[in-house]
Amino acid sequence: FVSSQVEILDWETKKQLCFLDKVEPNATIREIRLMFHKLYPRWYPARQSIKLDPKGKSLRDEEILQRLPVGTTATLYFKDLGPQIGWTTVFLIEYTGPLFIYFVFYFRMTFVYGLDERFTSSPHPVVNLACICHSFHYIKRLIETVFVHRFSRGTMPLRNIVKNCLYYWGFAAWLAYYINHPLYTPPSYGKKQINFAVIMFLLCEAGNFSIHVALSDLQRNGSKTCKIPYPTKNPFTWLFFFVSCPNYTYEVGTWISFTIMTQCVPVGLFTLLCFIQMTIWAKDKHCTYLREFKDYPSHRMPIIPFLL
Repeated sequence: FVSSQVEILDWETKKQLCFLDKVEPNATIREIRLMFHKLYPRWYPARQSIKLDPKGKSLRDEEILQRLPVGTTATLYFKDLGPQIGWTTVFLIEYTGPLFIYFVFYFRMTFVYGLDERFTSSPHPVVNLACICHSFHYIKRLIETVFVHRFSRGTMPLRNIVKNCLYYWGFAAWLAYYINHPLYTPPSYGKKQINFAVIMFLLCEAGNFSIHVALSDLQRNGSKTCKIPYPTKNPFTWLFFFVSCPNYTYEVGTWISFTIMTQCVPVGLFTLLCFIQMTIWAKDKHCTYLREFKDYPSHRMPIIPFLL
């Protein structure tokens, strides 16, 4: 099978945008994106969605033309994804905000709690501990963004950054306001409850980091091909025996422990929302694994072992 011609139509109007002649049969979708970009400079590759069907899924960069179900003239459909922003930049913006916003409340700036409470410190040690844990969490995320994460998709729509920042920054302010409030009361069971929560928090943070490193190692050579993750010698990765997305399991565990530590209702609500969102992501990833791999371990669940 040889296809040396590619017709690209607008996904909505079905109007022909270009006709590429003498395209190598082993050309990848990425190479076709680059050819299209030369003809339409404003639509850079990250902004392009190339499909086989107007209502179908976007083709991956590494897919090869001659392996697609097309005739001698391949008809593809283009959709403009709009302005894009790199995932590294997205995460740096999302995670830097909560880190600094929390300090505004921790140091009790005058415009937050009033002049009487300006720059005072809480008499409860758990408030200082909560600040340390919250800061550690987001510093870890920033370090992972720069040194660990490898993104299969390089960008996301620029418009989403506002929504994401409102979520992370807004919740950081809400949590910090109550935890650092002059009327805040410490956990009911005192040091026992706090110590248990801190141990749980550190274990979950270590587990989350371990999973991110393991997932990054799967793409060490720059490969963007989806692979089945398996446990390594690191005990924190053994959760892969039971769930598809243990990074989300550990992330939820981190916020549950932070809820126990602070015994604060807004933290609990944030944890619940985190769990709902991460369950959705985990189920999507789990379905992708099942679809991509016929030999995928059947006993794994998306996020909670044996349950969900």
